[in-house]
Amino acid sequence: MPTPPPRPPTLRDTAPTSPVPIPARTGPAIGALIALALVALDLRAPVTAVAPLLGRLRDDLGLSAAAVSALTALPVLCLGVFAFAGPVLGRRYGEARVVLASLILLAVGATLRLLPGAAALFVGTVLVGAAIGLANVLLPGLIRRRFAGAVAGVTAFYSAFLTLGGASGSAVAPPLADATGWAWRGALALVAVPLSIAAILAWWPGVRADARAVDAPTPQRVRLWRDATAWRVTVFFAAQALLAYVVFGWLPTMAQDRGIGEAQSGLLLSLTSLVGVAGAALLPAVYRRLPDQRGPAVLVAVLSGVGLAGIVLAPAPAGVWAASVILGLGQGAGFAVALSLIGLRTGNGDETSALSSMAQGTGFLIATIGPLGAGLLHEASGGWGVPLATLLAVCAIQAAAGLGAGRAGQVRGGSGPEAA
Repeated sequence: MPTPPPRPPTLRDTAPTSPVPIPARTGPAIGALIALALVALDLRAPVTAVAPLLGRLRDDLGLSAAAVSALTALPVLCLGVFAFAGPVLGRRYGEARVVLASLILLAVGATLRLLPGAAALFVGTVLVGAAIGLANVLLPGLIRRRFAGAVAGVTAFYSAFLTLGGASGSAVAPPLADATGWAWRGALALVAVPLSIAAILAWWPGVRADARAVDAPTPQRVRLWRDATAWRVTVFFAAQALLAYVVFGWLPTMAQDRGIGEAQSGLLLSLTSLVGVAGAALLPAVYRRLPDQRGPAVLVAVLSGVGLAGIVLAPAPAGVWAASVILGLGQGAGFAVALSLIGLRTGNGDETSALSSMAQGTGFLIATIGPLGAGLLHEASGGWGVPLATLLAVCAIQAAAGLGAGRAGQVRGGSGPEAA
């Protein structure tokens, strides 16, 4: 009997004997990304919504220039202070639970700003800033643990939605105030409270999933304060944060001083943020073509400097709008670079959380002087020339730090089991 010809190989025949496990469904991953996006939106809009309404609340509450400057600096100060508390609370209670608690605290603080009087505004702002500071520092470590194979891409996704949240807050606050007739209080609440509730509901399933996990590694405390790379990342983060919060707090006022109206100045800040979303989203594709991150780190500092100079010096209004696009590219991509450096310069989730705490805690504390100092320099000099010169010096520091922080390599810090 002749031997039958061999049949052509099928997909079953050519499959590997030990196939890579494929999830039965993609729902959990998609749900985690949706939750991350909602949380990111919620961590910026309550802050940036204040800037275009500064004139209204200043007149309504009779605030001095120093008080307004302090109001713009308070969220940044809280971001720095509570960034150091985030990892401690995360190790004790679980990172996902602390993020959930921070979202609830944010909603409480945003609601408190509805009450009459300057005290409620300032206390509510402190609670909002504290909540954001706690969540900010824990999310990079959570991203590294939950999306270990796509840290750069998911970090860019997260930073893009953070930037989008900043854009939406400044864009919708003035129209909401006009449409509702609730002045600035109602607008601030409508920007923050519904978004906080949506973020809480989306984040809750991830907290339950973490609580059911039985193979979580023992938390480690990592010490990075003597590591040179960690300090370069921290200085880069501090510089971009200082620039960003000056823009969040004062760009609408700078535009109004150039003859641009209140509503248009809010849209100008939104345009800056929306362009930043594009800059952050393009970052993974840029990274794949480069051996390290030094080029992007220096480029974003240059773009920020050119954009800031154009806001103050370019012919208005066309030059100011064009400068806002350049500034948006530098700011949005700069924040994405800063966050990605935290993940790329570390080797595991514990190191990522430690560097995130160091960079964001120290960085935001340094950044506090940005909005406060810009307001005081503007008041003292009677214009924006002196603040601009100072901000350009910060851009130069950011570029120098980026040359070191962007070099390939990882931090080297001591670690040990967390004490009970």
